[in-house]
Order: sequence, then structure tokens, then C-alpha cells
Amino acid sequence: MSHETNESTEKDFTKNWVNSSRFLFYLQVFCILAFVLGGCYRLYNQRYKGKPDVEVQKSSQYKPEYK
Repeated sequence: MSHETNESTEKDFTKNWVNSSRFLFYLQVFCILAFVLGGCYRLYNQRYKGKPDVEVQKSSQYKPEYK
């Protein structure tokens, strides 16, 4: 009977600090990696798509033309 309780304590998350710390480490690495990749994907989707074709008034150009 004590063998069963000892085995369940070894598999318990709160009792076995080696397995739990390994799990928490990999969970943290996965979360950071997901956050970084998500940020890169969002930056890629909202990237600068080039110079827009804007109509500038003739009077506000470097060499203005007046009527």
C-alpha cells in the first residue's frame, strides 16, 4: 500500500520538483517563442507597403506654380 502512495507522490506535479521545473521551463520557452513569433507576424502584416501616390497641390510644391 505504501508503494502505491509513494508512486503517486513521485508522479505528483507539486511533489516532484525535477519534472515540474522541466515542464515549467519548456512551457515558458514555448510561451516566449509564441509571443515573439506572433509579434513578428503582426509586424509583417502591418509593414510599410511603399510610397503612396499622393496628389500634391501645385502651389505647395518646392517650386510652386500659381495660376
